[in-house]
Amino acid sequence: MARVIRGLDDAALRDRVAQATVIHFTDWSHPASGMARERSGGGAAYDIEDTVTTGGTGFGIMAQLVAAERGWRRAEEIEERLRRITGFLEKADRFDGVFPHFLSGATGRVRAFAPGDDGGDLVETAFLMTGLLCAAAWFAERAPDLTARIEELWRAVNWAAHVRATDGDLIGGLMWHRHPERPWTETSLPIRGWNEALPVFVLAAGSPTHPISPSIYHESWARAPAFRNGRNYAGIELPLGPEWGGPLFLSQYPFLGLDPRGLVDAYADYGVQARAHALVNRAHCLANPHGWRGYGTNLWGLTASDDPIGYVAHSPTEDTGTITPTAALSSLPFVPDEAMPVLRHLHDDLGDRLFGEGGFVDALSPHHDWAAASRLAIDQAPIVVALENYRSGLLWRLFMGRPEVQTGLSALGFTHTGPVA
Repeated sequence: MARVIRGLDDAALRDRVAQATVIHFTDWSHPASGMARERSGGGAAYDIEDTVTTGGTGFGIMAQLVAAERGWRRAEEIEERLRRITGFLEKADRFDGVFPHFLSGATGRVRAFAPGDDGGDLVETAFLMTGLLCAAAWFAERAPDLTARIEELWRAVNWAAHVRATDGDLIGGLMWHRHPERPWTETSLPIRGWNEALPVFVLAAGSPTHPISPSIYHESWARAPAFRNGRNYAGIELPLGPEWGGPLFLSQYPFLGLDPRGLVDAYADYGVQARAHALVNRAHCLANPHGWRGYGTNLWGLTASDDPIGYVAHSPTEDTGTITPTAALSSLPFVPDEAMPVLRHLHDDLGDRLFGEGGFVDALSPHHDWAAASRLAIDQAPIVVALENYRSGLLWRLFMGRPEVQTGLSALGFTHTGPVA
């Protein structure tokens, strides 16, 4: 059982938190499939024991690679789980190679994420492939047969099958959801920026088997009304995104694998974007226009998470008084001086209530004297990945080193001049 150990230096504290948090994936994964359960704890209308998440599994694979790299878990243990996950995915429901959001961990059959959403989910599949490609790189010499099986799953994804032409009121482009046996609808959702889906375009443009035209990135993603921002918030210019930036996951999920340092295209410097988004979010919390108790330099960070009223995409324009630990902690590579006080306060001062096996609980609201009973895969894994990318750049190095990633970035017009991880 993880417990609070006060007085650790910063590096030791980061390791302590990462080691506890990765348990969500090393110890709590589905026993049959090895996939990450969507959540632990309450707050869901679905079967939390059997429902596994594709995107959360991709993030969780990256977290487990950290555990293996750092010697927290034996590499053989992580390899065995990757073999289990790969074998499960080879037989699970797919739609032109695209995985759904949720699956049954026991049977591999699709579980509907929402009414009518029981087909392929391209964004979740991109997150899954990000983790799998990192694993393919990490295991390339240790287990080349496992790398080959992962690459077969990757090559089978038909990104082009999710391209829809503009048809009357239906906006064309690359679609989030698709079921091959049903017509396009408004719920298919065109993937347009700025949001967490940037890796979809990089992977789709770099696919060796089913690539998309780079023109879709420029003519659909980058022309969305909420793509460019350029406004000033509390003295901080935000290049991209909605008013006040939106939830922090919009600029965190893309850069678990993609290295934003010196990553530039025709629209933005993405290192600047990631840092500015975090600072804007923090500035709102420090201004605290709603007067929520607890907000300050050692407790800030708004993103999607559980909430006293359910599940909320918290942001400066949707601020309910709930702080989500992953928001500041997953920003640490971009704003270390501002994020580290939050990590220490959550652990040293509030840890008796918030910290334990599996890391921090999903969210807290000092104003409402509330702490979540849950931990979510998509919130826990980014903490482990971000802390390691800050320390060593491990996941950035693995993902950016993949040839298909470099092909995709080049096809979309990106340059990368950041430091070598």
